[in-house]
Amino acid sequence: MNWLKKQVIKWVREDWEDERQKIQSHASAVVCESDVYPMSNADPVLNFRVFSAVGGRVVEFRRYDRKTDRSDTTTYVVNSDEDFGESVARIANMEMFKS
Repeated sequence: MNWLKKQVIKWVREDWEDERQKIQSHASAVVCESDVYPMSNADPVLNFRVFSAVGGRVVEFRRYDRKTDRSDTTTYVVNSDEDFGESVARIANMEMFKS
């Protein structure tokens, strides 16, 4: 019975080590992939925040330009009678065209 217990522990330990090695190799592959394909400087970084307001919502878009190391903020007001999803999509497209 003691032999069986040791054998099961050995199998579990081997499986655990194999899984850990797979995770480590995958993590190193992801790091290498990001080194090979760095983020393009042409891609803008857009952040937006939504605030509730009387009669609608306020949408604040912030864009960071890596080339000039500047951050630009633009504020939009979306009325409560407008479709909020469509408005945010339209605003995001306009912000993307600015870059």
